[in-house]
Amino acid sequence: MELRHLRYLLAVAEHANFTRAAEALHISQPTLSQQIKQLERSLRVQLLDRSGRTVRLTDAGEVYTRYARHALQDLAAGERAVLDVQDLSRGSLRLAVTPTFTAYLIGPLVAEFHARHAGIALDLREMAQDRIEAALLADELDLGIAFSGAHLPGVAGTGLFTETLGLVVGPDHPCAGRSEPLPVGELGDHPLALLSRDFATRGHIDAFLAEHGVTPRIAVEADSINALTEIVGRSALATVLPEAITGGPWQLHPVPVAPPLPARTVTLLCREAGYRSAAARAFTALAGRWVRERGWSPA
Repeated sequence: MELRHLRYLLAVAEHANFTRAAEALHISQPTLSQQIKQLERSLRVQLLDRSGRTVRLTDAGEVYTRYARHALQDLAAGERAVLDVQDLSRGSLRLAVTPTFTAYLIGPLVAEFHARHAGIALDLREMAQDRIEAALLADELDLGIAFSGAHLPGVAGTGLFTETLGLVVGPDHPCAGRSEPLPVGELGDHPLALLSRDFATRGHIDAFLAEHGVTPRIAVEADSINALTEIVGRSALATVLPEAITGGPWQLHPVPVAPPLPARTVTLLCREAGYRSAAARAFTALAGRWVRERGWSPA
């Protein structure tokens, strides 16, 4: 048995089809079939059920692929550990964030990290929190930035700061520059541009409005933070976003609301038992220091 046998088996299990798995592996279908048969002979057990329209794992295959997947993950972590340079002159970091952070946090934070460690190649992705946690467990990420709460088993979180949602308006909105809190009941009088329901942030907003009996007048729904800030900055619409997303080219203004919108803890996520590279440790330390220097509310 060789490592390629494990990779080939996992590919067939993922695609449930020899032809598609062979295409993904860039080998011929007969070669793939032969290699899987070699593995089955070495283990003296049938790993795949080929009798149906799709290929599926046998009971023995289910058990074996679980260990095979973990073994390959551990070997990949070992390779990164060997290549990890403690002086950070080279290396890599795989980071994912939930979408709201790209609007105010990730740009300056990554810029400072790159200025300090230009030799570190950064793979940055934007995805929902459940996908971040699943990718951490699959060893497809080193770190994630999302929110506190009930994490998947094996995912650990370290609080960074408290993020407060707030009403945000552009310079043409009648509430721009308002210092007196807007009663929450009056939010229903203002047309809103909000994130779509695919966002966890939208769930927090809907729950807050429902709790206070407010029926929002939703004029625009968008699946992009940048689209919302552009729309609000150019119109008399209001939005609800993290209060840190203010200023900028459109001079967005925060408007206090009474009672205030909910706060939530921003959390740095990692795999609990995963290898922590020098780059991951350096980014973790920088993120904590960067937040403290700006005086943001601690988690």
